[in-house]
Amino acid sequence: MNLVLQLNTLLEVRDRSEALIDPLELEDLGLQGMADASPPKWHLAHTNWFFETFLLQPHLKGHEPCDPRWAYQFNSYYDSVGDRHPRPQRGLLSRPTVKEILRWRSRVNDGLEELLQAPDETSLQLLELGLQHEQQHQELLLMDLLDGFSRQPLEPCYHREADLSIQTASDGWLSCDEGLVSIGHRGTGFHFDNEGPRHRAWLDGFEIRNDLVSNGAFQAFIADGGYSRPDLWMSEGWSLCQQNGWIGPRYWRGVQEEFTLAGRQPLDPDAPVRHLSWFEADAFARWSDARLPTEAEWEHAAAVHGEALLHSHGVLWQWTASPYRPYPGFVAPPGAIGEYNGKFMSSQFVLRGSCWLTPPGHSRDTYRNFFPPASRWMAAGLRLAR
Repeated sequence: MNLVLQLNTLLEVRDRSEALIDPLELEDLGLQGMADASPPKWHLAHTNWFFETFLLQPHLKGHEPCDPRWAYQFNSYYDSVGDRHPRPQRGLLSRPTVKEILRWRSRVNDGLEELLQAPDETSLQLLELGLQHEQQHQELLLMDLLDGFSRQPLEPCYHREADLSIQTASDGWLSCDEGLVSIGHRGTGFHFDNEGPRHRAWLDGFEIRNDLVSNGAFQAFIADGGYSRPDLWMSEGWSLCQQNGWIGPRYWRGVQEEFTLAGRQPLDPDAPVRHLSWFEADAFARWSDARLPTEAEWEHAAAVHGEALLHSHGVLWQWTASPYRPYPGFVAPPGAIGEYNGKFMSSQFVLRGSCWLTPPGHSRDTYRNFFPPASRWMAAGLRLAR
């Protein structure tokens, strides 16, 4: 990648993060709706801390680090770097101010541009990781914001054109023959460490739905007692359903409306259902006399069928039946960067594809997103297999 392209990519990603807060009021920037979410200003500061901690401090001579108290506040989960502020209390961090965080981001941008004048291979790899990391947080910022807005009586609107506007096309099935297939990232392009090593997996013959499950199909599940039939649910999911009073997807308002980044909207029966936990997706699949695809099936189907696997990217993340575990031969990178993915390989399930909030160029067929099975605030839907 030449210097001009590197600089353009850097500034494009960094500017996009700040553009995401343009529709917001100052009071919105500290909003944290729940313990699993983070305020917009925290996302802006954390991504900045990542570049400063892992790239500028070790690799840019003369770089003056930020206040160490800021490092404590904006470390996410890197235990080997130091202690951190409790995640559920990020909404309490009224200082530093948004203006101070934006000035800090500008200083870090200057340092990154200086470093790019004569980068070494390690610096370039860390820069690419930092940009991909910031793109992940751009998506999270919007999903977290939707959660926070949804909890308010006034139901604020982020932007009238921010909602997903798409319909499912058909309910056909695509066949994949049994065989030994190769799974995981290959080639020289960027990928996260959890996408490799590439390895072989045996798949029995299967069919996969050519499109995502629609709101209308999920309405039929609800009408047939889907949330009141324990026989459809995993035990843990059924307990959570009862404890939390789940009666529909996370942002549905009854069965006719849903809350979105564009405010409250009529529920389109032909649009893909979204904001489901893994437990809800799994229960719906069982009710449909089907199942969720494994992540290997999803990736293989995407390779075999290409665009016939409708809405595989750019619409909704899709739950799979696969627990988030390391691929055969996986070794986490040394040092703090090794904490990026590897230490979360338990108690989570894999999602494949991407969603409409995913930044352009950030999705891959081998991308392994992951969340705990009870999580519902992410832009997640489902595709059936059998």
